[in-house]
Amino acid sequence: MPRNHRPGPPPRVSVIVPARDAMPGITRAVTSAMEQTLGLSRLDIIAVDDGSADGTAEELDRLAAGCPSLHVVRDPHPCRGGAGGPRNTGLARATGDFVFFLDADARLAPDALRRMVAMADQNGTDVVLGKMVSPDGRGVPKAVFRHNQLRTDIHSSHAYASLEPCKLFRRSLIERLRLRFPAHLRHGEGKPFTAAAYLNASGISVVADYDCYHLGPNPGRAAPGLAERVEAMRPLFETAARHTRTGTRRDAVMRHHIRRELCPALRALPHEDETEVRERFLPELRRWALAHCSDALFRTLTAPERLMVHLLRTGRFEDLLSVVRTAKRDARCGHLVEKGSVYWLHPFFRDPDAEVPDACFDVTDRLPVRHHLAGAGWHGRSTLRVRGRAAIDGLAADPEEDRAELVLRRREAWDEVRIPVEATAEDDPARFEADVDIATADGGTPLRPGVWDVFLDVRAQGISRTVRFGNHHDDLLDIGTARRVVAAGPGLRARVTPYFTSPYRNLSLDIGPAPRGAPCEVTEAVWHPSDKGTLVVAGRLLPPGTPARGRLLRLRAEHTDGRIFDQPVRFAAGHPAGAFTARLPVRDLGRGRWTVTLAVVAPGDDGQAPGRTAPAAPVPPPARLPGARWVRRGRPYYAKPLMGRGEVTLELRVAPVRLLAAVRNRLGLNQ
Repeated sequence: MPRNHRPGPPPRVSVIVPARDAMPGITRAVTSAMEQTLGLSRLDIIAVDDGSADGTAEELDRLAAGCPSLHVVRDPHPCRGGAGGPRNTGLARATGDFVFFLDADARLAPDALRRMVAMADQNGTDVVLGKMVSPDGRGVPKAVFRHNQLRTDIHSSHAYASLEPCKLFRRSLIERLRLRFPAHLRHGEGKPFTAAAYLNASGISVVADYDCYHLGPNPGRAAPGLAERVEAMRPLFETAARHTRTGTRRDAVMRHHIRRELCPALRALPHEDETEVRERFLPELRRWALAHCSDALFRTLTAPERLMVHLLRTGRFEDLLSVVRTAKRDARCGHLVEKGSVYWLHPFFRDPDAEVPDACFDVTDRLPVRHHLAGAGWHGRSTLRVRGRAAIDGLAADPEEDRAELVLRRREAWDEVRIPVEATAEDDPARFEADVDIATADGGTPLRPGVWDVFLDVRAQGISRTVRFGNHHDDLLDIGTARRVVAAGPGLRARVTPYFTSPYRNLSLDIGPAPRGAPCEVTEAVWHPSDKGTLVVAGRLLPPGTPARGRLLRLRAEHTDGRIFDQPVRFAAGHPAGAFTARLPVRDLGRGRWTVTLAVVAPGDDGQAPGRTAPAAPVPPPARLPGARWVRRGRPYYAKPLMGRGEVTLELRVAPVRLLAAVRNRLGLNQ
């Protein structure tokens, strides 16, 4: 089929929309592509009608009549399969640098393609995932969209959990691999295509801070039968085997397909005709399990999955069917604790007639640990007290014998510090407190500077499970309030910053040397909620407990040309730790680059010129401080924090908004 040819440079994106009896959603889908901020001149929208009989073809013609970038292709020989055939037809006509596959019942957010193309251009990546959302709560991938990822791969992200083809693909990758969709499949036809692209991409990007792709309403289709499942799995396993080499990386890919496709198919066996299952499907499923489930991969499966795969690989189909039929009942079986291991007491466990290895039932490393962080606060001059609750699910702990420990591990080092945990409630042995003395925690010496990740080693009946700690915590817990400078030994001070990691929200401690001679420390810097042109800074005097009497503290903004703009600081009345807040009206600063610090100004200073000061305290650049905008004398201005350059203190760039550049950027004309 000939491709489109039109004057001018090739389009940036070819949007391919397969459609069959897609009314009324097709109007919204195509319109969402036409309204992209990237601009119609940079789009090639290819709508492929696959033999519709409900008016879809006529509606596409109507839309195309008013849009030269929309091209309607009508297949005279519709495949009547899934969307694979129409997508292939669209690919044959695509001329864009990138291709995006848009379902007829979905829609793109207005700025989606511009953002995704920019992400691919800036990072040289071949596949870009735009955040997916659903209007009716239908399941969409979440882990991969926790934060933007400029450049990643399937082994460093959760991208492989999203195999639907509603992504931005670089067309040169598609053509180099000669990728096409299996046209005969009615279920899962997009997964082999996406898997092959992932496995060969030079890099993958993720746009997570914008809702790019809106799924349509749940059509309520019936679940595919076993025949369709097996038909869809075949090209998936073939693709994964073709594009990976034997080893840990192949195992990681195959593990996904065994857990997401093979095992669910086995669980569906009781709903199928048994004769057909035994004669037609199980032999092929067995071949895949033998060929693609290595021993190393097998050990990473859950106990129920291991049992099913073992019976499948050994050809014991009757036992497999029996296990699947009674799965819900057997899941409630208890556990046996023996010689430091825990085994699932399935009826086949150590049954001489079943002859299943104990390894199929070992759940020692699978027992969930229920844990919760209740709080972290300072107790004394240098001790951070951590409170929480932790227990190994299903195993009762003896408070005298099973003593848990808080485990601190320093990143990029082999350092590990263990701190005993004390039970705090007789009626609830899982509740605990642990005191982390910064000055003595490391064998009587201070904790070394660096980032220390917090783990819990929880024990019960001789079983030990170590888990990352903190991601389950009280909703209102503000761990940032525990940031402070503490005594870390004779004449030594350390800056301790407890924080939750991103995106998993685990607890970590950032320990560094305190600024020498600094009069205070900053605990927070945010824009005022009702006045975006005013920066609010909060902090406390140093050393901790210093009274505010006699202190003239100023929040100072210093321009690169030497100009200084000081603002007074207000101390909290009666606060024993010298807590304070200050407001910096950034909207009143002139254009240019300003450094923000805190300093004690000598008495008599008018606050408008440099006075005799103690060493300045930096205002640390907040991790997520956005920019701010305001209008001055009828002209819009902005303040942008300078981030990611290793700044010790906050720096702001203040300048008027360039209206023409802003409009061009909004329209996608600066690409």
